[in-house]
Amino acid sequence: MGAPWLPLQWPAILLRMRALVLGAGRGSRLNALTDDQPKPYAPIGGHRILDWLLAALEGAGVDEVVFIGGYRADLVRNDYPHLTFRNNPDWADTNILASLMCAEDCMEEGFVVTYADILYRADVVRRAIDHPGDRVLCVDTDWRSRYADRSQHPEDDAEKVITADDRIVQVNRSIEASQAHGEYIGVARFSKAGADTLRSAYHETRRQQKGAVWKAGVPFRQAYLIHLYEQMLDADQTFHMVTTDGQYMEVDTEEDFAQANQHWPRTYGSP
Repeated sequence: MGAPWLPLQWPAILLRMRALVLGAGRGSRLNALTDDQPKPYAPIGGHRILDWLLAALEGAGVDEVVFIGGYRADLVRNDYPHLTFRNNPDWADTNILASLMCAEDCMEEGFVVTYADILYRADVVRRAIDHPGDRVLCVDTDWRSRYADRSQHPEDDAEKVITADDRIVQVNRSIEASQAHGEYIGVARFSKAGADTLRSAYHETRRQQKGAVWKAGVPFRQAYLIHLYEQMLDADQTFHMVTTDGQYMEVDTEEDFAQANQHWPRTYGSP
């Protein structure tokens, strides 16, 4: 008898993990909170959303954070000089996917990508990093309980997923809420191979679209990140999932802001 088979483990000591934070947009649904500061500066429990994010990423073992800015990026550069910065000069006329690709030069060795208006704990990111798959999305499977108190952000806006075991089968806002198995929270991890496929899919689609209307009736330059995921799934590329176990909140509206301040610090204290 040979030695027992053991699951492949990532050689963590050899890997450097980088996170890309998508913080270019203004976040107009927070109204006065973003009049003169970027959305991730909104305070939750006396700490900026960005501070909560950075603490979670550091706790998960991320070595370098790349902040992709746009609206009031000057403030972030001044307040967080230890971060690496990329800029989306067209932030007002583009969307999340375009912002991500402003940091394409930071994707060579794989990366974590995260929205900048969400709260989560280090465990969520660590699960994605530790998963052996090349493309891993973080999913909230108890998502509908959060939407019960969200009158300003309906379920139709959720980036819903259908799954089979730990694989993502479909990701789309148009999925019926009753059919969805969870919501993509805006955090994903791509290995080097996964990053290569994402970059290839982006450039191939960009060549094909040339300004035409694309997914969900929007032009390519205004596409969301999930639109590219959807394209990759259609090309039979495998996406896996890890769950949040409740360690997640979104801060997209004034209502979300109030609820996050009421519940998040009470549960998790400080970053």
